[in-house]
Amino acid sequence: MSQAASGNAGDRVRTCPDGSERALSEVYDTALLDLDGVVYAGGHAIAHAVESLGTARDGGMHLAYVTNNALRTPDAVAEHLTELGIATEGSDVITSAQAAARLVSEHVPQGARVLVIGGEGLRVALRERGLEPVESADDDPAAVVQGYGGPDMAWGRFAEACFAIARGVPWFASNTDLTIPSARGIAPGNGAAVEVVRIATGAEPRVAGKPLPPMHRETILRTGAERPLVVGDRLDTDIEGAFNGEVDSLLVLTGVTDGAQLLAAPPEHRPTYVDADLRGMLTGQPEVTPVDGGFGCGGWTASVRGEELALDGEGEAIDGLRALCAAAWTEAGDGTCGLDAGKALSRLGL
Repeated sequence: MSQAASGNAGDRVRTCPDGSERALSEVYDTALLDLDGVVYAGGHAIAHAVESLGTARDGGMHLAYVTNNALRTPDAVAEHLTELGIATEGSDVITSAQAAARLVSEHVPQGARVLVIGGEGLRVALRERGLEPVESADDDPAAVVQGYGGPDMAWGRFAEACFAIARGVPWFASNTDLTIPSARGIAPGNGAAVEVVRIATGAEPRVAGKPLPPMHRETILRTGAERPLVVGDRLDTDIEGAFNGEVDSLLVLTGVTDGAQLLAAPPEHRPTYVDADLRGMLTGQPEVTPVDGGFGCGGWTASVRGEELALDGEGEAIDGLRALCAAAWTEAGDGTCGLDAGKALSRLGL
């Protein structure tokens, strides 16, 4: 077991990325893949995603798609993935809407009405749990559940949630991701919409999605994974969710996380492995080794010099980043690294 997958959370302070002699698709039985920023962005496949996932699947790895985006149903997501060239069934997709619906069902009576602030994904998930979606605070709902409703979500929907919450109706949220990747850049996510309702009501929702336990529970229940690898682009959802679930993780740099954020990551946001894209699932991972006051990976050596992270050598950019992670995380221990990494990251083009 890797450092990130053993022991109690308080004892698991990762100080460098792990290496692996075998391809990750052979080490783990199931990949728990985030979608936005990992497999696609704005509906279009990310470079190398389709080929990499097909190869991993053909080699015997089970692929499950785990998303905090509650807008679409699992069947709709599966259809989209299949259109992109990734053969997928609805049962391969786990959404925060499903996790939220299960959480709501544990707090309200069977058949209860639930006010939906979001899209079809939430409505279908609620019906699956025997609950009745409604559209108005005047429909006597037993709960409010809020999920990503897309860029065309009407402002009045947030007001509807506020009216119900002000009457004492419990509030649930599928997730609190502040942003979501799109084809045109980073857009506001459900977390931004949740903040609107939080500010207006002063209430706090019960949250189901990554990185919290309800989403991990939903994923394991639906996939039956025994040796899962979480694959994601976000430190505060994908990687923290893996940390909380005590399973290993692969961070890919195709989404919202950049090099500076990775180097400054606290322990719960430090991935087991780091790679440029999903091709990293198909290969071994190089070891990061201590060398003369620093850390080496590939042709690079990273070290601390004064108030800076320094990088010497040459080679693949991702190897340089792995070495820098070791230097930064070792320096930070159980905190965050505040050393200047600007020059080193510039050398890597990151």
